[in-house]
Amino acid sequence: MMKEIHGGNIYKFDHRVYDFSANLNPLGMPQEVKQALIDNIDKYESYPDPWNRELTAALSRYHDVDPDCICCGNGAADIIFRAVLALRPKKALIVSPTFSEYEQALQSAGCCVDHFLLREDQEFRLGEDVLAAVDGSYDMMFLCNPNNPTGLPASRELVLAVAEKCGQSGVILMLDECFSEFLAEEEKYSVLKDIGRLPSVVILKAFTKLYAMAGLRLGYCICGDRNICEKIAGTLQPWAVSTPASKAGVAALKTAETGFVERTKLYVAENRSFLADGLKALGYRVYDGQANYIFFRSESDLTGPLMERNIMIRSCANYITLDEHYYRIAVRTREENAYFLQSLAAVTKRNEGNYDRQIKG
Repeated sequence: MMKEIHGGNIYKFDHRVYDFSANLNPLGMPQEVKQALIDNIDKYESYPDPWNRELTAALSRYHDVDPDCICCGNGAADIIFRAVLALRPKKALIVSPTFSEYEQALQSAGCCVDHFLLREDQEFRLGEDVLAAVDGSYDMMFLCNPNNPTGLPASRELVLAVAEKCGQSGVILMLDECFSEFLAEEEKYSVLKDIGRLPSVVILKAFTKLYAMAGLRLGYCICGDRNICEKIAGTLQPWAVSTPASKAGVAALKTAETGFVERTKLYVAENRSFLADGLKALGYRVYDGQANYIFFRSESDLTGPLMERNIMIRSCANYITLDEHYYRIAVRTREENAYFLQSLAAVTKRNEGNYDRQIKG
């Protein structure tokens, strides 16, 4: 069995669980996407378009970028591995703690990895000191914005400064913006609109989180340099994107016209505050993330006790510099969030009772 390093593995249970371990849109997959999957069912018997022309054209219009700078794949993780395979870095820098696939991909290519460590005493926020860490000894750098698992975004100005330093030093910046759509003021953090003047930057995006399409597997990257895009595309299998995933992606982009993204932002913001306030009221240390998940600290184990109540949460013990005291939970529906807080209150009371007995004993 492979070691489990992600959330969302509901398949190990034979009953319903409340999955707070996977950061998917609590509003679920848009109805337009479900209908597109049904309406196009007769097209699934043929091979997919190896060039993803319909999807790429839709992404080009949606983001207002050159279609030759877009590369689609089987989820963002697929693009990460393919980019590393294409660019063959010998030494790379990762801003950590963060998503584990970056290091896995780099190590699979025999790349030496260094970490720029975000500090707990700075609340794991990225500061300008990262600029001093970027130099010509690196071929590639990975930065997640907003970061996973903290949900904390770095400002657009700081990211642009990092991109400029990377460009000057000959470093390719892999910038993961998969959670940026959940930010209330995305324009303050995303550099996607600047990609045309950032030749050393590759921006990672996915349909997984915002459109709750994790099972369909659809991700893409937008490159500041079309030559880099061509290299990455050259490592992909001929049919990296299935026809159902492509049709779903095109339909998902059209939901911008019906306000789906804005409804999501408002719903997530409201319920993130609901969860964060509840956690704080129970005495937990909560970090001020802005994505569709919450990063917090607990002095006692929560994974097992909450699983007794059929609630899955994400332990952050396998993130570099973090340990078993750190957790990440997704923002779910109000009903699910209320059940989570009710269950956590009972677990907290039980843990405090055990602690008091230990002290008295």
